[in-house]
Amino acid sequence: YNAIVKTITLILLTTVFLLFSAFWYFSHDLPDFKKLAVYEPSVLSRVYDDNGQLIAEYAIEKRLFIPYEAIPDKVIFSFLSAEDKNFFDHPGIDAKGVTRAIIRNISNVLSDKRLEGASTITQQVAKNFLLTNEVSLKRKIKEAILAFRIEKAYTKKRILELYLNEIYLGQGTYGVASASLEYFNKSVKELNYDEAALLAALPKAPSKYNPYKSKSLAKTRRNLVLNNLMENGYITNKEFKQLEEKEVILNKRKILLLKEAKSYTEEIRRIVKTDYGFKKLYSEGLSITSPLNGKYQIAALNALRYGIESYDKRHGWRGPITNTTNNIDWKNKLQSLEIDQTLNWEIAEVTNIDQFVSEIKILKSNKIQKIFFKNLKWTKKKNFKELFRVGDVIFIKKIDDNWVLKQLPIVNGSIVVMNPHNGKVKALVGGYSFVSSEFNRATQAKRQPGSAFKPIVYSAALENGYLPNSVVLDAPFVSEQGIGLKNWKPENYGKKFYGLSTLRKGIEKSRNLMTVRIAQTVGFNKISKISKDLGIYDNVPELLSVSLGSNETTLLNLTNAYCIFINGGKKVKPILISRIQDRRGKTIFNSEKRNCKSCDKVNLQDDSTPEIINKSDQVISKETAYQITSMLEGVVKRGTGKKLRNLNLL
Repeated sequence: YNAIVKTITLILLTTVFLLFSAFWYFSHDLPDFKKLAVYEPSVLSRVYDDNGQLIAEYAIEKRLFIPYEAIPDKVIFSFLSAEDKNFFDHPGIDAKGVTRAIIRNISNVLSDKRLEGASTITQQVAKNFLLTNEVSLKRKIKEAILAFRIEKAYTKKRILELYLNEIYLGQGTYGVASASLEYFNKSVKELNYDEAALLAALPKAPSKYNPYKSKSLAKTRRNLVLNNLMENGYITNKEFKQLEEKEVILNKRKILLLKEAKSYTEEIRRIVKTDYGFKKLYSEGLSITSPLNGKYQIAALNALRYGIESYDKRHGWRGPITNTTNNIDWKNKLQSLEIDQTLNWEIAEVTNIDQFVSEIKILKSNKIQKIFFKNLKWTKKKNFKELFRVGDVIFIKKIDDNWVLKQLPIVNGSIVVMNPHNGKVKALVGGYSFVSSEFNRATQAKRQPGSAFKPIVYSAALENGYLPNSVVLDAPFVSEQGIGLKNWKPENYGKKFYGLSTLRKGIEKSRNLMTVRIAQTVGFNKISKISKDLGIYDNVPELLSVSLGSNETTLLNLTNAYCIFINGGKKVKPILISRIQDRRGKTIFNSEKRNCKSCDKVNLQDDSTPEIINKSDQVISKETAYQITSMLEGVVKRGTGKKLRNLNLL
């Protein structure tokens, strides 16, 4: 008897020793679970326009964080029933679940089936946050030890909050809030039990049970979760019968992002990434407000495209994209084409040609349509027989129930629309098509401003003693450029000379020779200083040709300078971002630097309004700003810009 007792005692001591040794061995290098206390999940950042409309999103993981208190019971009960029904009772490891899994796995091994797991939600939190997905006994032991420690350190609610916000639920979504929008276009508070059960069905195998790919499998798995809900007492048998018969109804999230604003939002992305870093932009849930106005943006894009296409048409038709009859590689060529959806163009094949009407087949739908030769004089062809061959592949667009011929321009351009009083950029278009080229010609392309620089030269003259009625000689001008170099001989457009003329006349008629003489008289240093003050150039070469706009700058800088003429000479800077807030709503950037006098004493019963105090630097005098603006109005009324009079803006 004593021998048996001694043997049992020895076995128990050995078992305890082995368990203690294993616990010590696997515990000494475990990750620090205390970081869960300050854990902040990766959350997407969003960009809004001046009307609060969402225009862009940036994220590594599509996630919207939702606190435990905001998660409805239907969602909580569904996930508990699917993943861990004893969650609120066990200490991190579910002994019953482990026992049940062992018994089932003995049968699974004998029948060569996939082994079942028995991980609790706490164990999944330990694995997802602190460990790897390695399939091994070592990882499972570490997972169990961490689960016990996590349960002691945190409340059940905190653990469940971490789980429901971190779990991957397919379609690139993380967390229940983001998945609810992705699958049902609803907030979690609006979910029904069958919808909540479908979400709870996904963690087991998000790809396999993806309802967009396999509704039948998703429905089967959802019904298992619904059955568990019934067995756990969350729904009645009658409710279960009704819910299991329901089809899986999805409502894919439709974010009406302003596609026409991609140049603008890409510039915002570059600015925020540069100033705050990649991680902050893509994972810390920034709320970025921009001054962009959607209506202005669309109008600016349409205006730019109209101007570019008009210019392109003046140079005639350059031929089809390809031809299906004499090019065996035509399909590959079409597949390589990326057409901006905002153009609303179609690709068609010419199937039959007549003199003034031809048949075309739209390749996407295989529908036969007709195209008429009217309004195609820009092609510089007399009829379709000169223009097309059967098999030609072309771009077309439907306008007023008629199909018209299109071609991608080989020129490009950009537009900037700014509020001159505060510098807020209301619209910015970086090119004809963002899909064809992401290069932003408004902010990245440096071009010679040409005659658009002349007002800067004239403003320097007005700041240094000249008046709008001061006279300057418009006559041949010659400047030596150095030994062995030809003399510089600028000319007016039309190669004519007009003698003595006023400054106002010189700017209205864009006289090159007058501008050069003014620059020579005023001096390079003064023109260089005003160029820098207006934000056009950082460094100005000491060349007289600069006065005619030979130095390069961006359209955004040039537009900013013109704003200063309009606002009375006050310094402004282009603003593409009005405000940035972090995930908790704290403002980390605010473009508004002006002070509001008496804003804290506003009385709704009083007619007085607060005063906004603008302390911006006075770059040029109010008088100069007014005179330049007046002279530029003359350019439209009487000078080189008189075609713009039809706009009736003055």
